[in-house]
Amino acid sequence: MLIEAGHYALALALALSLAQAVMPVWAARTGDPVLRGVAVPAALASFVCIAFAFGALTFAHVTSDFSVLNVFENSHALKPMVYKISGVWGNHEGSMLLWVLILALFGAIVALARDSVPATLRANTLGVQATITFVFLLFILTTSNPFARLNPAPVEGRDLNPILQDPGLAIHPPLLYLGYVGFSITFAFAIAALIEGRLDAVWARAVRPWTLLAWCFLTVGIAMGSYWAYYELGWGGWWFWDPVENASLMPWLAGTALIHSTIVMEKRDALKVWTVLLAILTFSLSLLGTFLVRSGVLTSVHTFATDPARGTFILAILVLFIGGSLTLFAWRAPSLRQGGLFAPISREGALVLNNLFLSAACATVLVGTLYPLVLESLTAEKISVGAPFFNLTFLPLVVPLLLAVPFGQTLAWKRGDLIAAAQRLLVGVAAGILAVLGLLAIRAGGPVAAPLGVGLGTYLVVGAVMEIVTRAKGGSLGLSLRRATGLPRSAWGTALAHAGVGLTVIGIAAQAWSVEALATVPRGGTLTAGPYTATLTGVVPRTGPNYTETVAQLAIRGSDGALEGRLEPGKRFYGTRNMAVSEASLLTLGLGQVYASVGESQPDGALGIRLYYKPLVLLIWLGAVVMALGGGLSLTDRRFRIGAPARSRSRAQAPAPTTPVAAE
Repeated sequence: MLIEAGHYALALALALSLAQAVMPVWAARTGDPVLRGVAVPAALASFVCIAFAFGALTFAHVTSDFSVLNVFENSHALKPMVYKISGVWGNHEGSMLLWVLILALFGAIVALARDSVPATLRANTLGVQATITFVFLLFILTTSNPFARLNPAPVEGRDLNPILQDPGLAIHPPLLYLGYVGFSITFAFAIAALIEGRLDAVWARAVRPWTLLAWCFLTVGIAMGSYWAYYELGWGGWWFWDPVENASLMPWLAGTALIHSTIVMEKRDALKVWTVLLAILTFSLSLLGTFLVRSGVLTSVHTFATDPARGTFILAILVLFIGGSLTLFAWRAPSLRQGGLFAPISREGALVLNNLFLSAACATVLVGTLYPLVLESLTAEKISVGAPFFNLTFLPLVVPLLLAVPFGQTLAWKRGDLIAAAQRLLVGVAAGILAVLGLLAIRAGGPVAAPLGVGLGTYLVVGAVMEIVTRAKGGSLGLSLRRATGLPRSAWGTALAHAGVGLTVIGIAAQAWSVEALATVPRGGTLTAGPYTATLTGVVPRTGPNYTETVAQLAIRGSDGALEGRLEPGKRFYGTRNMAVSEASLLTLGLGQVYASVGESQPDGALGIRLYYKPLVLLIWLGAVVMALGGGLSLTDRRFRIGAPARSRSRAQAPAPTTPVAAE
């Protein structure tokens, strides 16, 4: 009965979202306060209904109700509880329900934030957001029903895909969806602004926190997915330029550009049209990622399900929202004035340069991801676009962007002094050069690009620190500390995020010094990678709740012969799925790791072992966490916790100092 109630709740949410989509937008056009007031209760009720449906599906998974088709196909009675819960979104139907739940949650938050934005803008925004909710609910109910029943009910389920039975995959999809869906609010604000014909600093202030929030979640989500691929798939890599990886990277790049563009709009009343376009494109890329993963047009280790039958519906969603929003933009944008002017050498100019490089890099990833799919659909010819293409096209755009980041921090608004900015960055430049020269001296004959990358990362980190030092510098140490503590949290958050980028760059560059060893090792044999040697001390069988496992016991010793730790990589076999997966084992030594995975065992008892030494590899993900923390710290800035200032009565009677669309 609970399952049927969950299904009914989704149908009720569909009707509520339709009412929320139509009435507030109509009220904004007619000025009817009663209809406009429908938005808030409709948004809250829709969220409650969807949350109830999600709870009902979760209960079915937790209690192993195999009369539900979704539970039967993705669960098992002996599966650990954490994977019973994560199995709710470890499949197509459940993951789409999670998507809509987050969508409704964000809509409810906007509905409750009554004083943060003007009433008309909020009504239009809730109407657009409800339209997205309605379409995705319609998609779920017509093509992806998570509450379909089986009669008679099977005794046991088919179990969850073994590679998804991992803590990383329990966390990664919700974080990623919080990022994807968070950009739906910025999209809704953009469409609402085009409908209303009003773009000003109030709009930018309303959009920027949502952009930051979505960007923080997406950053951590991508990092979590990268770390999962690194340790779970057994190949030792952290990024493969897989189409689904690219699908999450593209909205991240566009979202990063959007964050910086909203700063210019809020501070200088400039880049209005460009900012709205970026808001549309960022969510459009999130929808494109959904299409790539859910439509069945590609297969990836990251996809939960592939079903070409659903592709047509998702393609229709793309046409509706991407095509419709770009059409609206093309119609309304020519009537919008760009706003404030600024010199090319200024902080605004640096942020524009930032946007150009980020947009070009995003376009490069988009072309490399979609070109094989388009070519195959037109000519039936299959090609693969991999790391060589992206390294030759993406990196040349990112490197000058990173070089420009510290300069943008030090330039003044409207008109800056490039020479003075360079002088303030001398410490960062010197630190980067010293890092390069030191590494070239220590690792003579090694890769040249790696020291340059580490130098670039060092320059970014020190440049971020020097921005705070420069702004806080006073007559005495005590005064400087007081000025530093008095700086806006957004200044600290910006510096922290840029330093996080530098840490990630250092971690990526250091992988050029990774060492790999692969051999068939007998009992008691050794394998050496870099300064560490692994000794195979034994091979033991183990039994888990829903799998059997063969574990290799490795003793790891340093170059001096001292025992550093032990690793236990294994090979797991899941009988229900009839599927074997590798389980890598990691030994963290400082910021580096020794990484081991095993292959097939030989008749004589020898075992295939792959051993890596990866220096500073943890900086890749620690840097991403620092980036997200910087964004989160910026969100606590006082400007984001208060609403837009109300105009005085005299100003309210005068024409509003905004950018209206020309009368139609």
